[in-house]
Parts: sequence; structure tokens; C-alpha cells
Amino acid sequence: MSRPINPGTDNKPAGTYHEVGPRGGNVNKGRTVHIQQGDRLPPTQKSGNKWSKN
Repeated sequence: MSRPINPGTDNKPAGTYHEVGPRGGNVNKGRTVHIQQGDRLPPTQKSGNKWSKN
């Protein structure tokens, strides 16, 4: 499992990212987003959550 990435980070590889908790654990009803190369990761539903690439 890769290290969780903060919301708003840009220039990450294109792909699907899942919302995870502050330490990388699963989030109840967490969002899944698909970004293109150079896009910025969107905000999470709750402050402190992060993104993990699948």
C-alpha cells in the first residue's frame, strides 16, 4: 500500500484514487476519483482524510 497523499497535491500519476483516513485506513462511504496527468487531487469529505492510489 502506498503512502497516503494530501488533498490538493498536483502532478501525481493519472489513475484512480480512493479516500482513506489520516493513517491510511478505510473510510465509511469514502469517495473514489479518477484524475488525469497533472490534475490536482480534490478535497476530501472530512478534514484529515487523504488519498491513496489504487
